[in-house]
Amino acid sequence: MTHYEGDLRSPEGARFAIIASRWNPRITDTLVAGARKTFADNGVSEGAVDVIRVPGAWEIPLTAARLAAAGRHAAVVALGCVVRGDTRHYEQVADGCSDGLMRVSLDYGIPVANGVLAVERHEDAEARAGGNHGNKGEEAALAALEMSHLLGQLP
Repeated sequence: MTHYEGDLRSPEGARFAIIASRWNPRITDTLVAGARKTFADNGVSEGAVDVIRVPGAWEIPLTAARLAAAGRHAAVVALGCVVRGDTRHYEQVADGCSDGLMRVSLDYGIPVANGVLAVERHEDAEARAGGNHGNKGEEAALAALEMSHLLGQLP
């Protein structure tokens, strides 16, 4: 029986992309910093990480699709923060972003790590951006590294 499992080694010559929303910058800047630090801590040079800023979470999937189609990145990390408000806008943006990111991953065969927070309150976002629930930017970068390594092993 063959066993396949990725680890945190970056494939040789791999580039990674971080796509981050500018909306809720106090949160998203912390997520980006966590992802960048994680890549650096795992041997990915700063020059091999592209950071692309977009207006909001809604724009992340289109940007991910463009990058995936270009074929220059081993994985994409998507970072943003959608906070529930008084309208259905929250569900539309959060669900649309998540569905779009999954579509990009499946359509292009590239790992797309979803670190877009969908939270009830700003305090919930703070807890996931370096607070008592860790940093989801770090977690998304780790998932991107592991999946890019794993996909390189699979037949």
